[in-house]
Amino acid sequence: MNILKISGKNLVRNKLTTILNIILVAFGVGILSILFLASNQIGHKLEENAKDIDLVVGAKGSPLQLILSSIYHIDYPTGNIPAKEAAQLARNPMVKRAVPLALGDNYNGYRIVGTDTSFINLYGLAVQKGSFWRKDLEVTIGSTVASDAKLRIGDSFFGAHGLTGSDDIHKQHAYVVKGILKPQGNITDNLILTNIGSVYKMHEEKHGESHHAPTTEAKEINDKQITALLIQYKSPMSVILFPRMVNQSTHMQAASPAMESARLFSLIGVGIDTLKWFAIFIMGVAALSIFISLYNAMKERKYDLAIMRCLGASKFKLFFLVIFEGVLVTFIGTFLGLFIGHVALELIGIYQETSQAKLTGLTAFAQEIYLIWIGLFIGALASLIPAMQIYKVDIAATLTKDR
Repeated sequence: MNILKISGKNLVRNKLTTILNIILVAFGVGILSILFLASNQIGHKLEENAKDIDLVVGAKGSPLQLILSSIYHIDYPTGNIPAKEAAQLARNPMVKRAVPLALGDNYNGYRIVGTDTSFINLYGLAVQKGSFWRKDLEVTIGSTVASDAKLRIGDSFFGAHGLTGSDDIHKQHAYVVKGILKPQGNITDNLILTNIGSVYKMHEEKHGESHHAPTTEAKEINDKQITALLIQYKSPMSVILFPRMVNQSTHMQAASPAMESARLFSLIGVGIDTLKWFAIFIMGVAALSIFISLYNAMKERKYDLAIMRCLGASKFKLFFLVIFEGVLVTFIGTFLGLFIGHVALELIGIYQETSQAKLTGLTAFAQEIYLIWIGLFIGALASLIPAMQIYKVDIAATLTKDR
């Protein structure tokens, strides 16, 4: 007796119910797959971008906004801080490395970051072509920037004011591409790096406009301000002492990437948990649907099962036949759900407006194996009670009654 062939014919005979059960399982698994893939990718990106940064110092405001703008480059800065005070902090005995950042411009949505060579050491950057910037208005660009913006060594471009958009273009100075970074798998792939002097020069007052009242932007440049400092500690004791010193004795604020990332995940986690429970509910409905369809089918197939028993099929073989039907439905639904989840996330990634935290469905994680096992378990569990009915079938009574 070919179990697979018989199970297939039984499922085809009730094709509408079978299709409904497969869709329910696929829908639940698909949602869980998207959540697993997205949360793993986001968690990995957060970890990769902030793994060597102990603290971010910037203007007073939202600590989470400061972290998002200075490390992940997906928000606006809280303001600027005096470069002189930032330099004093950088010389503090508790600081191992302090990396200055000057933000404010972009090119086609990619942020132009003014910094120094300490940024290269912080992220362990290496060039694939060309070299690192050396003079004002020279830039080294990330691999994603190079491919998407189609920039090559020696090309020039104009930056635009602001972190998004290209309405206010700085046409008085052009940046020149001196190098392209090797793919890093972190935020640096999406950045345009230059020295801080380039940012200052880009925002100097134009000649012939000095008779106007100085703008806020010009005042910031004259006062030599930067956006933030990325800090590495010298010792574990600095974790307690340094942030408190910054927050209490200066006009700046100190924000911990670890704490703010955890807070961000707790905020996102509410929505993720809601979707997880919704997906689990869908899986439960699928299990109930499989149970009902198999239970009802058992009543209709008593005569067939009795004939099989007369032809030599054991009770265990028939029991396994019913279990196999339930498992087969969830098996198909689970793999269909995984496929849908990956395709959906890839489409989400393609249509994402931001390039800083791109999601992709062209990857896999170990947790998805658990989804397969959960799907098979649900199928077996839903089939268990209907399969138990095999042992209650009275062959003689069933054949006599139906005859």
